[in-house]
Amino acid sequence: MRSIAVFNNKGGVGKTTLLCNLAAFLALEKKKKVLVIDADPQCNATQLTFDDDETEALYEKSNTFTIYSVIHPLSLGKGYNKEIVARAREDFGFDILIGDPRLSLKEDLLARDWSSGLGGDGRGIRTGYLFAELLTRCEQYDYVFFDVGPSLGSINRSVLLACDYFVSPMTIDIFSLKAVENIQISIETWKKQLSTALENLEDEDALPEGITPEMRIRFAGYVTQQYKAKTDGLGGTVAVNAYERIMKKVAPIIKANFVDKLQPKSSKLKYQLGTIPNLHSLIPMAQFARRPIFALRSSDGVRGAHFSKVKEAYDLFEGISDLFEKNLQSLG
Repeated sequence: MRSIAVFNNKGGVGKTTLLCNLAAFLALEKKKKVLVIDADPQCNATQLTFDDDETEALYEKSNTFTIYSVIHPLSLGKGYNKEIVARAREDFGFDILIGDPRLSLKEDLLARDWSSGLGGDGRGIRTGYLFAELLTRCEQYDYVFFDVGPSLGSINRSVLLACDYFVSPMTIDIFSLKAVENIQISIETWKKQLSTALENLEDEDALPEGITPEMRIRFAGYVTQQYKAKTDGLGGTVAVNAYERIMKKVAPIIKANFVDKLQPKSSKLKYQLGTIPNLHSLIPMAQFARRPIFALRSSDGVRGAHFSKVKEAYDLFEGISDLFEKNLQSLG
């Protein structure tokens, strides 16, 4: 089993769309067993894969198992919840542990326990390993993907602490470039803090069984979203040459931060997994149909030229998945 966070410190970069379509391609076309964990309090992956009636029915029931069910027992001092209830999404081919807006209420718990863990407190350490412990019960899957929000807060820190790899979707703007630097600084800081916490740990039995204590996350690649003209908020558009100027900076900044500083021994891999063009109406069509973009069909409203765009999307995600798996194999 390999665990992957699809993450960027900037919002609105198409994170959930990339995750669900990549995970679906691996499941449907490459016959991998895939689990998606919706660890974003906005629950975008859950909303993308369940229709409105299903979503309403799920959250009306007080006993529905969500990501909140995983973390809540820890806040009560009861330890890890040993139960996992994932729901199969046939049209996407993967299972999903559904999200919950209440997860955001546990941000303070994770932050507080992380601070106490730095001083050697066993409980604090155990809380930080929440998602790492969860993954020890997901060995039946080939891939486990985490959908997360754009923050660098304590929830995402615990997710990245647990994961083997991360993939970053990016839009072509200056804010995405700054986000790369933020992520690199945060990962290096968290690694140092965790090393201090492990050195200060008073009771080694506090560590969950079956986990790797060190933060081992590696960068597996990035996907750009290629929009050559965007509104500027005043009814105008950003010039194409501005887009191209920023586009040229992406690869060097990725290399300088995610490769040279985090994993310099793997500098020769092809880290740009692909570029997602403007797929126009296919994205809202896929959202309405609750189906991967590359698997849309006539019953979903595909007509005429749309079919060539669906084929283009299929080829796109095939290429992304091929490079993704190749990089994971090379990174080990």
